Amino acid sequence: MTELIALIGRALDLALVVIGFGLIIFVHELGHFVAARWAGIRVLAFALGFGPAAVSYRKGLGFRSGSSEGEYLRRLAAARIDPAQGRVEEISPTEYRLNVLPFGGYVKMLGQEDLNPDAVSSAPDSYQSCVPWKRMVVISAGVVMNVITAALIFMLVFKVGLRTEPAVVGFVNQSSPASQAIATNAQELGITTPGLQPGDEIVEIDGKSPRQFADVVVAAAMSRYGTPLEVVVKRPGLEKPVRFTVQPETSEAQRLLELGVGPAMSNQLRTSDDEKAVRAFEQRLTEIGIAGVPAGSTLESIDGLGTVRYAHELDRAAASGKPFGATFRTPQGERRTVRIMPQAEFEDDVVNLGERAMPQRHLLGLSGLMRVDSPTEEAIAQGLREGDVFVRVGPVEFPSIVAGVREIRAAAGRTIDAVVRRESDGKTESVKLSLRVSRAGTIGFNVDDTMAESTWLGAPLGARAVVIEEKEADAVKTRSVPTAASMSPLAPGSMIIAVNDAPVKNFTEIREAIRAGVGRGETSVRLMVRPPTGDFVAAVNLPISPDDAKVLAGLGWVSPLSVGAFEPEKVLLKAAGPLDAIAVGLGETKRVMLMTYMTFVRLFEGSVKVEHLKGPVGIAHTGTIIADRGLIWLLFFMALISVNLAVVNFLPLPIVDGGQFLFILYEQIFKRPVPVGFQNAATLAGLVLIGSMFIIVTFNDIMNLFRS
Repeated sequence: MTELIALIGRALDLALVVIGFGLIIFVHELGHFVAARWAGIRVLAFALGFGPAAVSYRKGLGFRSGSSEGEYLRRLAAARIDPAQGRVEEISPTEYRLNVLPFGGYVKMLGQEDLNPDAVSSAPDSYQSCVPWKRMVVISAGVVMNVITAALIFMLVFKVGLRTEPAVVGFVNQSSPASQAIATNAQELGITTPGLQPGDEIVEIDGKSPRQFADVVVAAAMSRYGTPLEVVVKRPGLEKPVRFTVQPETSEAQRLLELGVGPAMSNQLRTSDDEKAVRAFEQRLTEIGIAGVPAGSTLESIDGLGTVRYAHELDRAAASGKPFGATFRTPQGERRTVRIMPQAEFEDDVVNLGERAMPQRHLLGLSGLMRVDSPTEEAIAQGLREGDVFVRVGPVEFPSIVAGVREIRAAAGRTIDAVVRRESDGKTESVKLSLRVSRAGTIGFNVDDTMAESTWLGAPLGARAVVIEEKEADAVKTRSVPTAASMSPLAPGSMIIAVNDAPVKNFTEIREAIRAGVGRGETSVRLMVRPPTGDFVAAVNLPISPDDAKVLAGLGWVSPLSVGAFEPEKVLLKAAGPLDAIAVGLGETKRVMLMTYMTFVRLFEGSVKVEHLKGPVGIAHTGTIIADRGLIWLLFFMALISVNLAVVNFLPLPIVDGGQFLFILYEQIFKRPVPVGFQNAATLAGLVLIGSMFIIVTFNDIMNLFRS
């Protein structure tokens, strides 16, 4: 029943998006229509959508199923009137039609057809008979209407208020540009730790003040490749702002330039209308030692830190490695204090899996085995259980998360054989399974690893990024180096029994034993390892390079309750009054227009890929997601679409308004029209370009739907 309600909700969201998009197209075409009537040009059709007419209206004939054009032409023929020169007085020459394909629209004028420059007319009320400057008004009216519409919507949105993520850093990815940047005024402020920090409020990026966290993401994505950005943050505890020079890098996951920071999370635990999801979430809390705290609870205070506003304060409390108390207030108003045990921090490197990338947690390249977390009902029906550890996936034995996911994705749309190790009632058993893989390359479970509870080794990570240069006023540079594990004879499926004669039971103990050895100045550690086959224990030497020692020194302690368990922090972006709403609306319209043009610039430069562009399918999908956030967010999205439609329509391409405007401008200057032959060739080229782009972005949109 829950799934049915969710499906109905998505269908309603899609309907709202289609209606909203249709209204934007209507406004655009209404601009052309009103301007054409003002210029005295005969309008033959005012259409929403493409393809054959579903329903039409013509004054004098009324509503019709399908088009009334045939009937109108028969009336003209009966009256012996040339359709190009005259009209039946009691019947309007204009047909208002709703076509079967809902995206797009057009205004058809006598003597003007985008796809057929030969369709000219000498009638006094034709497009060609109108003076050029008036035709320029007609052609640009649609774009002008879209810009005005967007500005009005933005004014309304910011008059009511838009709830969005503030420009506050919630977490910083390891080895990202943001984590490695050196403050240019570090010495003045007494800062010794590099990088942006959770809690930093970004007050300026690339010379502009971000209103929301999305502005930070867009500024990085739209920056010029290889050019650093000036980032100014307001840091708690410091009176003066901290200034950084950060050079965005292309992320493996999104393939866009980014800083490597995420938005701040609030102090409220996530919740859901799905009861099963809530139970699974609360079970997960119990597993990490936070029992009795229900979903939706608010973290009020932490020992030693007092009142808490953001979720990342938990990691601050965990930094000492010692247990600490945290007090939550439940949705029912009860206060519950729990004792939280910090967990060891490990390395995170992003591994490219072809079309997608994913993070791999490891320690000097040592990684655990892939484990099942939160299996869906479909996965359970196939035999998987919570906590199952993969011993084999397809031909890959003892897979790490990356190795296992890579093999599963390669089997998309087919079945794959697997063997899992299962703990049940104190007994261990091996279970053989044949698992169906969806077309998206998934089985139906979240991936986890065994690093917390065992020393079982998966496939080692081959390389990682390390710092090679630091500058006081610049971002640090990195290079890719082999991991220690990749240079040691450690077979997947082995178990580490001891490190330098110190027994170990999990990766936390492995980490601390290695750190102890490095602290004594050792350049290698001795691992006592039990191979996957045989009952003997062998000694394996693990080399520790200076890079490794530096990485180990930087690994601290974090809270087992991650920031992802909390709801995003929200602020209300609201204008101070009507005049401020107008100023904000106009400013937002200008910003989005410039950003849209910049997208095309970065597309040609290569820092933005074609795969990042969205067609009708992608717009509809994104719109349904945004519609879930409420009416104000849907209006904001429609304003963005309206601005983008204006920009795209005024590009200098023959098939859109911008190209037609240039043709008329040529005619205005040189007192003669552009040769029809050139117009035909340019129109064909524009049609091929836009048609190809439409096919590419639609293909990407559909593939992204299958991947999501």
